Amino acid sequence: MILVTGGAGYIGSHTVLVLLEAGYEVVVYDNLCNGSREAVRRVETLSGKRVAFEQGDIRDRARLDEVLGRYPIEAAIHFAGLKAVGESMVKPLEYFDNNVAGSTHLLQAMADAGVFKIVFSSSATVYGDPGTPVFSEEMPTGTPTNNYGYTKLVVEELLKKLQAADPRWRVALLRYFNPVGAHESGTIGEDPAGEPNNLLPYIAQVAVGKREQLRVFGDDYPTADGTCLRDYIHVMDLAEGHVRALDALARIDGVGIWNLGGGRGHSVLEMIDAFARASGREIPYVVAPRRAGDLAQFWADPSKAKHELDWQTRRGLEEMMQDTWRWQSQNPDGYR
Repeated sequence: MILVTGGAGYIGSHTVLVLLEAGYEVVVYDNLCNGSREAVRRVETLSGKRVAFEQGDIRDRARLDEVLGRYPIEAAIHFAGLKAVGESMVKPLEYFDNNVAGSTHLLQAMADAGVFKIVFSSSATVYGDPGTPVFSEEMPTGTPTNNYGYTKLVVEELLKKLQAADPRWRVALLRYFNPVGAHESGTIGEDPAGEPNNLLPYIAQVAVGKREQLRVFGDDYPTADGTCLRDYIHVMDLAEGHVRALDALARIDGVGIWNLGGGRGHSVLEMIDAFARASGREIPYVVAPRRAGDLAQFWADPSKAKHELDWQTRRGLEEMMQDTWRWQSQNPDGYR
């Protein structure tokens, strides 16, 4: 049985679905600050299988002990955490308390329960600004440009040091790039609370009429069209990568580190044009000043994951856009 913290959230819910389809039993542990109980119910409907749901916070050690003591947990996939880059810069204490202290409580509870396998949801932000657009696992980590990324780096280092001190631990660190898209059914997808922090859900809300226009932050970067370029990955490809990493923990010792990305970049204007084609809607936008900390361009070198996990992205930009539009048009108010 797999414990999925944050399993009612965007990436977590899609991963729970893939786990169920792969034959795993799942316990979702989520405080619902970024997740929805409805997402878990829809996953059950899609899979035809039951999901054990436990509401709780990863900082609540007593609750963690209770849940880990009640289910035969073999491993954990750890998504739970605050994730808004801008918010992390104005609320650093909340981010370190939730993401770092919460992870410490989870690891302590797992160890006391005799569970020593974990897949950690990390981020390409741990590379900082390495001065090259291609990010590979052989590169040293850098200084993340925001507090969200810094908490991911701290937890990565914690997990490495924990495994070095106690070889019973088997750890997968998944550094992924820009998740987008939704399940092809349109039943589950990204449901940001309030104003979206990421590009594609903002575009989708403009297309469905919830927002008037998109702001493009800077059009004078050294890229083909002047806008920032990122490596976008379909959330279902990403979910499948987590299950491959979980399977890999049975055959590796120590710590495995893998990039999950497509290996190519798309600019902001490319994303707008592609979504306009998929939705048949115009996406009005205005150019705003650059945001502090935005890199001009970067993308993954995904070759290590292909070689070691037998994983690569299978869904392209067109599917990312069509699936996002299907979700957004069928669920204009998300899960509400």
